[in-house]
Amino acid sequence: MTMTWTLHPDRALPADPTTRPIAREIYQAVAGLPVVSMHGHVPVEWFAQDTAFSDPADLLVVPDHYLIRMLVSQGATLPELGIPALDGSAPAETDPRQIWRRFCAGWRHFRGTPTRFWIETELVEIFGVTERPGPDTADAIYDRIAAVMAEESFRPRALLDRFRIETIATTDPAWATLDDHATLREQGWGDRIRPTWRPDPVLAVDSPTFAADVQRLGQAAGIDPTSYAAYLDALRAQRERFKRAGALATDHGPFLADTTPMDAADAAALWDRAMRGASVSTAERDAFTAHMLFQLATMAADDHLVMQLHPGVCRGHASAQTARFGADRGYDIPVAVEFTEALRPVLDAFGHHPGFRMIAFTIDEDTFSRELAPLAGAYPSLRVGAPWWFLDAPDAMRRFREAVTETAGFANVSGFVDDTRAFCSIPARHDLARRVDAGYLARLVAEHRLDLDEAIDTATDLAYRLPVQAYAAQ
Repeated sequence: MTMTWTLHPDRALPADPTTRPIAREIYQAVAGLPVVSMHGHVPVEWFAQDTAFSDPADLLVVPDHYLIRMLVSQGATLPELGIPALDGSAPAETDPRQIWRRFCAGWRHFRGTPTRFWIETELVEIFGVTERPGPDTADAIYDRIAAVMAEESFRPRALLDRFRIETIATTDPAWATLDDHATLREQGWGDRIRPTWRPDPVLAVDSPTFAADVQRLGQAAGIDPTSYAAYLDALRAQRERFKRAGALATDHGPFLADTTPMDAADAAALWDRAMRGASVSTAERDAFTAHMLFQLATMAADDHLVMQLHPGVCRGHASAQTARFGADRGYDIPVAVEFTEALRPVLDAFGHHPGFRMIAFTIDEDTFSRELAPLAGAYPSLRVGAPWWFLDAPDAMRRFREAVTETAGFANVSGFVDDTRAFCSIPARHDLARRVDAGYLARLVAEHRLDLDEAIDTATDLAYRLPVQAYAAQ
């Protein structure tokens, strides 16, 4: 007889019998709090158009690079998972049911990963699936999900209520027209669905598309970037457009965390060379990026948009695969990163500025206790971002709490911030973070380092109040 697939109510809570009941009480106090999703990658078009999703594979498999990379590591190809080659040399699988079958056949590979937690939570709690994924159950699960997706209540905007998402931020390119966000604001959704400005391509002077990207920025801003000074004006103007459209933050993913400014004349000369298509070295690229991060911090101190910084990723590590299939295919790999000296220029200038806020994220967890927690524990303008990407797993999140709390406390962190294109995983990701935090706080209660009411209050901070405060306009 086949057993009905259910999820244990205490999953991811401590196994220790002393702390588990305490953790359960803390978790139950925060489980139903609203979700604040301030670093999302869900396309704004989904909300503006509010149309039905196409199929289970396109919703749950194709956009999830966590899922894709694991299946590829076990022999699947990107085209088999619905991702075509950019040059047309390898067409993508067009049958979503086949993509879904490949995912279900690889379900066993997700054991022990956070992806397993997120997806099983989605399948059971959102779609009502009662059978564990596998080759024999793939079609039945596909049909169940497709039936739920066909319901009017499964449109993107309706899911915001179902997922208890109070605020969600999209990530938008530097040259975004923001037309979809304007539509949403006109329809009363502007305070709930907000843009975030991502200018990385228009800082990358070594990119072959740099000049074209800067021209797109200028066109969106209404300023012809004929000079370095005009380029800075276009950046300011576009930031202001984003702010008027409801943006609360900007998003920056440089390779290094360096924020050292260049001599202005040298920066202008390098910009001119890059705009003419001249060769730019890696060292010059890094120096210009550091310079521009300082310039953008200066702008942030003026316009109060929160500056999210997440360096330390080698993007597109598989060069041939990235060239063939594009970015964000699971080949972004962490590297070691230094923050103490790198952030000194910005923190010297703006670390105590009342209008400046930086949230620094990392996937180099060695830096949490050694650098980021001590920095955030001293500078009022800096917060330590939540563990994410390769660190939003139960054990890594526990390590984060242990590494950061003793130096920075709880108030100097961002609270939980998810980072995903997989829309349906957002409530599951927040639920896992709340469970892990409940377990950590339960240990403090069991060790008589916190009272229970303090632990519940802190759990509420981490799940809800701190994200609201971290991204609030100052």
